[in-house]
Amino acid sequence: MPRFTTLQIEPDPQRPRIARLLLNRPERLNAINNETPREIRQAVEWAQDNPAIHVIVVEGAGKGFCGGYDLAESAEQAIDHPCQQEAYPWDPMEDYAFMKRNTEDFMSLWRCSKPTIAKVHGAAVAGGSDIALCCDLLVMANNARIGYMPTRVWGCPTTAMWTQRLGPTRAKQMMFTGDVISGQQAADWGLANEAVDEAELEAATLRLAERIAGVPRGHLAMHKLVVNQVMLTMGLEQGQTLATVFDGITRHNPEGLWFRRYAQTEGFKAAVQWRDSGRDIPEGDEARREIARMEAQLKAR
Repeated sequence: MPRFTTLQIEPDPQRPRIARLLLNRPERLNAINNETPREIRQAVEWAQDNPAIHVIVVEGAGKGFCGGYDLAESAEQAIDHPCQQEAYPWDPMEDYAFMKRNTEDFMSLWRCSKPTIAKVHGAAVAGGSDIALCCDLLVMANNARIGYMPTRVWGCPTTAMWTQRLGPTRAKQMMFTGDVISGQQAADWGLANEAVDEAELEAATLRLAERIAGVPRGHLAMHKLVVNQVMLTMGLEQGQTLATVFDGITRHNPEGLWFRRYAQTEGFKAAVQWRDSGRDIPEGDEARREIARMEAQLKAR
């Protein structure tokens, strides 16, 4: 079996046609680090090249599926990173190249000829929702949560899957509010294929995976390709390009820089609490004034 640092993949011991891809950083709520996207792609390629595998189940170890990008350190420290550049002027294409590669790695779940199923318990939020929504199908615990809170400030979902999966009206609601919804609501909206009590999640996911696994690989590949081609015709790749550019802008415009400076002065947890609370987020000149105040505060430390 392949060996990775952030995840593992292997055939199900009782069901060799089903591969189990486990996001495996439970001590960090399976948060995405620099290795995670590459390893997802490599794991998918392993399953793609294994003729015995017909379907891939993606799940998370510990308390939840994935809590998003592991951002606390980069948000709080004044380190230079392609996605949070301290140099002025910032280089948007450096940011774009970094995030586009991550997006393409996540999308390996979508491009793989074998169906992929996200099995979600706990939280699949921010970048974790990108991973879940790049899978073909979604089975959730009723009490699980999915959403992209950084749309309120400091983020834009680069996979652009919300509109593809929900339609424009629901997608706009999620993007405008940054709210999270439960597994039950996700199923009611048609985002999830099924939502069940958490105790039934494993059984429900395997029922679906086993049903799919009995279909010849060639048939699965053709049917997936047809649906994916429709999504591409609807502009999926163009939407991802725009979303990835905008994601970089959200981290370098006045509002994004305010968020980072607030995280540096008050801590990332406090910045997230402000973001998610519904309080007005400083913008424009107000954000610039707050940035100057906080930078003076940091300099005085």
